[in-house]
Amino acid sequence: MNIKYLKDLFLRFWHSDNEKISLIRDVVVALFVVFMILMALWTYTGQWFGAPMVAIESGSMMHENEPFGRLGTIDAGDMVLLVKVNGRNDVITRGSDFGGAKAEGEGSLQTYGDYGDVIIYKKYGRSDSDQIIHRARCWIEYNETYETYTVEEYGLYNETSVTIGELGLNNYKPSHSGFITQGDNPITNNRCDQAGGICSEPIKAEWITGKARSELPWIGTINLLFNDLVSGGFWGGKEKPTVNNVPSDCITCLVILIVILITIPISLDVYDYYKRKNR
Repeated sequence: MNIKYLKDLFLRFWHSDNEKISLIRDVVVALFVVFMILMALWTYTGQWFGAPMVAIESGSMMHENEPFGRLGTIDAGDMVLLVKVNGRNDVITRGSDFGGAKAEGEGSLQTYGDYGDVIIYKKYGRSDSDQIIHRARCWIEYNETYETYTVEEYGLYNETSVTIGELGLNNYKPSHSGFITQGDNPITNNRCDQAGGICSEPIKAEWITGKARSELPWIGTINLLFNDLVSGGFWGGKEKPTVNNVPSDCITCLVILIVILITIPISLDVYDYYKRKNR
């Protein structure tokens, strides 16, 4: 079987008018496009053969006074890419006046309307509960030998406990090193996760699923809707429908987007029909 024969076989397949072959060709092309998109996402995120993106279920990362459609921030109904985190140095903390992205100011890392990285983590490293997507505020370094704590971003060195008022930490004594995390929404997250009962221990690097990069606005609403239907959220289940967390302006934008996507091929078909009719 030589190359010329394979080439001729492919060309016959590609240009065939047979309905069955045309259907098979369309399926093959669709699968190839999906495969190429997945390869691009996996290459960018480093999440090989895993989920390269996640749908946002809550409004814990929302900002005040956002524009209509809420582009540029993380809101319920959005989808974000998950870039793999290999260790502590892969995450840039928001910090404060003493260190971190905020201390560096202009030109430092800014994501989703604030300084530093937004990370997705499993509480206590467990896989049996929902993951949390919050901003890494600082890193607590625990010295087991002397039982002291250092938080460079807040100018604390070799302290016997950690007290940071703006994070809600008071005489905090965690059992290991890790990230202190907090949602951007000032209404629902007025304290960090470790002081607010979300995850009492600092977030170890191995608990992190990835850090958020880029945004597909509104699209995740469809995923939330299907999840609610499957889980029984609309039928009096224990959990409230997560799609209820999606802001109304985001749903409006999603509807407009769907209408546009449907209208384009229909318009092309109508145009082609009248073009052929007037020949």
